[in-house]
Amino acid sequence: MKKIIFYEISWLILLLLVYLENQILIMPTWYVSNILFINSALMGSLGGIIYCLRGIYVNKSFKKEWDVDWHIWYYLRPLTSLISGFVSCIFLKAGLLTLDVGDSSGNIHFGYFAVAFIAGYNVDNFMKKIESLAKTVWGIEKSKSSE
Repeated sequence: MKKIIFYEISWLILLLLVYLENQILIMPTWYVSNILFINSALMGSLGGIIYCLRGIYVNKSFKKEWDVDWHIWYYLRPLTSLISGFVSCIFLKAGLLTLDVGDSSGNIHFGYFAVAFIAGYNVDNFMKKIESLAKTVWGIEKSKSSE
């Protein structure tokens, strides 16, 4: 369990370093032009890490139900959450998911980050939402894993 806690905290430090790097260093043009996607991915991963850390203390300390079979989940969750945060930004940019906020004050980025955080925090329900959207828009049937 200590390895998992170290791993999750390492992810937090990595996210912070990537975020600070964006603020301190002069980044290449391609990077700057995609900063919304990058920061959305970071927010998604942050949501997943928070979910993992909560899972650690709830299952180990509160419920006393720590199970080693879940270790792989703790290792992969920050990565799947990062991807979900990135994908949420794509769906928002494409207009397939919408935000009910005004664009004039520049707060639209916070809406993207909030959706990315939620997508990373609750990957399963985000995937169900995307599958539901795919069924509605393109008629694509839901996967067997979502049933």
